[in-house]
Amino acid sequence: MEAIPFLEKTTNPKYKWNIYTIIGINYLYAYDYENALYYYNKALNLKTDELRKSDTKNNIAVIYMEKEDYNLAIRILQPLSLKKEVINNSEAFSRVIDNLGYSYFKVGNSKALAYLNQSLEIKVKKKDDWGLIGSYYHLSEFYQKSNPNLATDYALMTYKKATKLKNIEGQLLSLKLLIELNTGNKSKEYSLKYLDINDSITKVRQKSKNQFAKIKYDSKKEKEENLKLKAQKVLESEHQKKRNLILYLVVGIITVISISITNLLLARNKREKIKASYTTEIRIAKKLHDELANDVYHTMAFAETQDLSTNHNKEILISNLDTIYSRTRNISRENNSMETGPLFISDLKEMMSGFNTPEVNVITNGMDSINWMALDNNKKIIIYRVIQELLVNMKKHSKCSLVVLTLKKTKNKLQIDYTDNGVGATLEQLNLKNGLQNVENRIQAIKGIITFDTKSNKGFKVQFIIPM
Repeated sequence: MEAIPFLEKTTNPKYKWNIYTIIGINYLYAYDYENALYYYNKALNLKTDELRKSDTKNNIAVIYMEKEDYNLAIRILQPLSLKKEVINNSEAFSRVIDNLGYSYFKVGNSKALAYLNQSLEIKVKKKDDWGLIGSYYHLSEFYQKSNPNLATDYALMTYKKATKLKNIEGQLLSLKLLIELNTGNKSKEYSLKYLDINDSITKVRQKSKNQFAKIKYDSKKEKEENLKLKAQKVLESEHQKKRNLILYLVVGIITVISISITNLLLARNKREKIKASYTTEIRIAKKLHDELANDVYHTMAFAETQDLSTNHNKEILISNLDTIYSRTRNISRENNSMETGPLFISDLKEMMSGFNTPEVNVITNGMDSINWMALDNNKKIIIYRVIQELLVNMKKHSKCSLVVLTLKKTKNKLQIDYTDNGVGATLEQLNLKNGLQNVENRIQAIKGIITFDTKSNKGFKVQFIIPM
């Protein structure tokens, strides 16, 4: 029993099988059949080899033999006697057929003697002295009524083997048979031996009882100490519950604060989106008024005052209408939803090409070397809008003839350098330009870094680096 806690530290089922089997045998010898069955079944349920399982089933059958339920024992033993694992192991096979033969004998089945003799033959051949005690005893019982002389011989052989191996149980059982099979002095002789051995056993058992009484006393003390420890654990558990309650309260407060902060941030984000939408509307209205409306007005005036039948005037009108169309398309592209999939790079190039004029040349370098599919959609949109804002700013304020955009990947970051040869801008001028403020806000929103070159009259330079 003391070995059982150690079983939790091993995954090898054979150790558990050995211990459960030994405990089952001990309970069997103590006539505690229910506990014996309990531990045999625990051994049987382990994932062990078929031979061990067969040994366990044989042990279970022995319990039913002790309880004189021989029919149930036969139902267990008969299939075992046919299993190849049992047949191939002579020791296991001899045990099974010996028990099966004895059970057949008890229910009056004529197959009994064949099995008992076959088992005896195997045990004699293997010199299995412990096994021979059982075979001799079973044969002695078998011949007790039909052939008392042969029964006496087998009982004497049982007694000799049991005495040689100091098997007290075997000695007492064989002497009991010899007393019943003999009369007169012989019966008296066996009776005296029986009483002598039985008295010795009684003394040993009495000493064991005395020792067990001490064990019970020690166990009682241990139980009292365990109760004290249990009470102490209950107190500690209560303290732990209080600590947990405080912890849950703190977590609850933090959760409420976090939800409140999240709601505030969401509300602020919503306000910022509304503000951004309003700003976009104002910007679109301003573009329509400042750029498109003037062009439309001048074109209408031209059409009303000039002779459109001449080729020259027709070409001027068509050119003006084409300019109006281009401006309308650019305003639309600045504000509608954009492609972030495979067509993103082509749309970006097309947007940039829209700023190419006879006076301004926009050049890109390294754009096709970037793995755009590795960027998430939000970053693509921000890159598109930032480049668009820079080019719009260039068109309004820069007075340049050349714009160069250089893109390159360094480690896990994307670096974009914008350069033009325009008039540049001071730090004060930069702060006054809403478009460039939008550029800075967008880059910072995706945890990027932006750097403006504020040297006036030496062109305009911007570098921004964003994580991929």
